[in-house]
Amino acid sequence: MKYDETRQVMAIAPVIPVVVAPDAAAGVEIARALVAGGIGVIEVTLRTEAGLAAIEAIVNEVDDICVGAGTVWTAAQATQAIDAGAEFLVSPGIADEVNGVAKTRDIAYLPGAQTVSEIAHLRRQGVTAAKLFPASVVGGPAAIKAFSSVFPDLVFCPTGGIKEDTAGEYLALGCVPCVGGSWLVSADAVAAGDWGSIRGAAERASALASD
Repeated sequence: MKYDETRQVMAIAPVIPVVVAPDAAAGVEIARALVAGGIGVIEVTLRTEAGLAAIEAIVNEVDDICVGAGTVWTAAQATQAIDAGAEFLVSPGIADEVNGVAKTRDIAYLPGAQTVSEIAHLRRQGVTAAKLFPASVVGGPAAIKAFSSVFPDLVFCPTGGIKEDTAGEYLALGCVPCVGGSWLVSADAVAAGDWGSIRGAAERASALASD
């Protein structure tokens, strides 16, 4: 994915699963379950030491899935994630040095913002797609409508506090091609190796595209 193809990543599925992988093997099983459920994209966060290894393993062992790195804050993390095979990067907030790496390496990047000033800053950096985090805290769908009225050329991926039963409220907005969600891959399901429940959650999430 090239830097200006962030919107293509956002168009893959109505939900980008936000995944905390405890180890590389679990990451692979999670990715396979998501693909089986019709979700062809995954954001593996760098919140654990296993994040980079999980990204590399998924890229090498799972077909038909676009693999991204999440919670990317530094240039070093961005470089490591790209070297591990990540096809896109995600930051929860403003991270200009990550944006710089994404431009240099020509990789899709979804930076985060919470306020009008932060969104304006991203626009000045050439960004046309932003992650709104934490969406439920900053005002939910009503806030996104307000932001969109000021920045009509932007699309948003709201993430944070969104659940299976509230995702549709966000996806009904024309400026929201997808949402980010951790509910598809619960910590309990991962701990139990319950890949079937993850596949089921992915199937329901995939169906949101036609609701």
